[in-house]
Amino acid sequence: MARLSLVSLEGNFYSCKHCQTHFALADDIISKSFQCRHGKAYLFDKVVNVTLGEKEERNLITGVHTVVDIFCVACGSIVGWKYESACEKAQQYKEGKFILERFKVLGPDGSLYMEPQEPNAAGCDVDDV
Repeated sequence: MARLSLVSLEGNFYSCKHCQTHFALADDIISKSFQCRHGKAYLFDKVVNVTLGEKEERNLITGVHTVVDIFCVACGSIVGWKYESACEKAQQYKEGKFILERFKVLGPDGSLYMEPQEPNAAGCDVDDV
């Protein structure tokens, strides 16, 4: 069996809320203005220690996107998604970027994000299932 090799980040980083595996540096956040079913979601330029799921098309608030879910490489928890492609030209800046759902990760200070009482559907960039 192959040994799991994790990337350790230094400084302010986001990590898995279940196993504390490092995911992304706070400095690599592109935007904090995304929303998902559980509240806030952040767009990152790069993440580490994740595996990719299957490609699928999702009809999001901002249009149709091809995405893959991303999972913690250590514990397997789903933590967000990666944009593979966007149909609308104005949304193509997201291609190759990652979303980490704030509810599913620990903040740089080790804090959890608590889900709002009623999930915010307006402005969600997540499929509406």
